[in-house]
Amino acid sequence: MNPFDILKNLNMDAMKENLEKAQTELANIEATGSSGGNIVKVTMNGRMEITRVQLDPICVDPREIKMLEDLIVAAHHDAISKIREQIKEKSGPLFGGMDLAGLGL
Repeated sequence: MNPFDILKNLNMDAMKENLEKAQTELANIEATGSSGGNIVKVTMNGRMEITRVQLDPICVDPREIKMLEDLIVAAHHDAISKIREQIKEKSGPLFGGMDLAGLGL
């Protein structure tokens, strides 16, 4: 099959519209990651921006600052993982099951 034939048959306007719609939807997704038995929670949006950090008062001991920092990082990683899962679910139909691993998803 000639790859140029495939390109000729693509509806670029529809593809652009679908990509814009997907970007809007992905920007609106949200996931909360947690660590330390839910004493630290980090909420992120689809742009991988942290929108909220929740700390259980039990974890705010000045002697435990390093542990708290590590827990926040772990919760952030958990939230990123959940966002990536949602992105895969939402973009699957858009890309027809293509492997998006090379995009970091």
